[in-house]
Amino acid sequence: MTTSSTFAIVGGGLAGAKAAEALRDNDFDGHVVLFAAEDRLPYERPPLSKEYLAGRKTLDDFTVDPAAWYRDHNVEVRLGTEVSALNPAEHTLALPDGSTVGYDKLLLATGSSSRRPPIPGSDAAGVHYLRTIDDAATLSAVLRPGATLAVVGAGWIGLEVAAGARGRDVDVTVVETARLPLLAALGAEVGEVFAQLHRDHGVDLRLNQSVQEVTTDNGTATGLRLGDGSTVPADAVLIAVGAAPNIGLAERAGLAVGDGGVLVDASLRSSDPDIYAVGDIAAAQHPFFGMRIRTEHWANALKQPAVAVAGMLGRGPESAREYTELPYFFTDQYDLGMEYAGHAPEYQRVVFRGDVAGREFVAFWLDGANRVLAGMTVNVWDVLDDVKALIRSAAPVDPERIADPAKPLPVG
Repeated sequence: MTTSSTFAIVGGGLAGAKAAEALRDNDFDGHVVLFAAEDRLPYERPPLSKEYLAGRKTLDDFTVDPAAWYRDHNVEVRLGTEVSALNPAEHTLALPDGSTVGYDKLLLATGSSSRRPPIPGSDAAGVHYLRTIDDAATLSAVLRPGATLAVVGAGWIGLEVAAGARGRDVDVTVVETARLPLLAALGAEVGEVFAQLHRDHGVDLRLNQSVQEVTTDNGTATGLRLGDGSTVPADAVLIAVGAAPNIGLAERAGLAVGDGGVLVDASLRSSDPDIYAVGDIAAAQHPFFGMRIRTEHWANALKQPAVAVAGMLGRGPESAREYTELPYFFTDQYDLGMEYAGHAPEYQRVVFRGDVAGREFVAFWLDGANRVLAGMTVNVWDVLDDVKALIRSAAPVDPERIADPAKPLPVG
């Protein structure tokens, strides 16, 4: 590509910033333009429910690159600009002011939005969602000692906010329709660990419960009314029932979509050869698992852009243009630090290694042939590489051996 080429990036989060970095790191000397819907430079989102709410980080700490970096690397950043339409045939993007911008290659990194369930009262004052720094700042302002918070949803965001709120002496009730927290993500065996963790820290967990409405007084939320008729009084309500990938732009443009996202191959290329997609919206074919995987986790936003850029530039061997990283995510709640790698939507058993009650252990998700599909470390460090090696070996393991901390893991 020459200096006459324009590469456009739609999305102002971590993935968008990393794509701009990768283009310049690979000596692309054409025009790079990044469109950010928020009126802020790209920043990372995990701290919003972790260190930011805990008061340990400010926005500057998790802004990906300062303004000077974009200036020094000649990257045009259009803040507060949400692309209205994409025309693949003409290679143009339509902007809200009626203008258009042409591109030679395009990267979609549009991320996700908070799901908004049809609960009566969910749009009342005092009802919070957490997706942006402004959302986090507004929520943080109401988490004062002695305040009460009702959280709808016991997923990652709901539990991380609950932990942060308890750390600020806020009374917290979490309402979840499933029988355990994180049931869909981790299964019952590990979901029980997180349930006990939050109970031990004073969270009132209401499981197997539906929310019938957000109760209000003069248009302001006062709590929740549950399916069993009980009520949960609260000064503030957080609705955290998952994220919806922002695929509308791609869908309206006629790109192939499915599996909850934009369909891309292992190189992260969409059905249009000049358009790539990364991050939350990328439903990518995974070479190792032999299936399409879409996850809404930080690691994809961090690492997928470099692979997509290699494909956009047509540089490097084919192997460097495939995204082969194992799915990865992490959480910090109270004194529990966890890392997870792998993919186990269907598994036969979970094997624990270490002290589960003391929350210092490794968990392995096994299939029917005793192959490790995924692993999670909880307050155990320097083991995750071994866990990944077990997954990639695809070799059967002895469940009793990997459960015994006195025996080394069968890797290497």
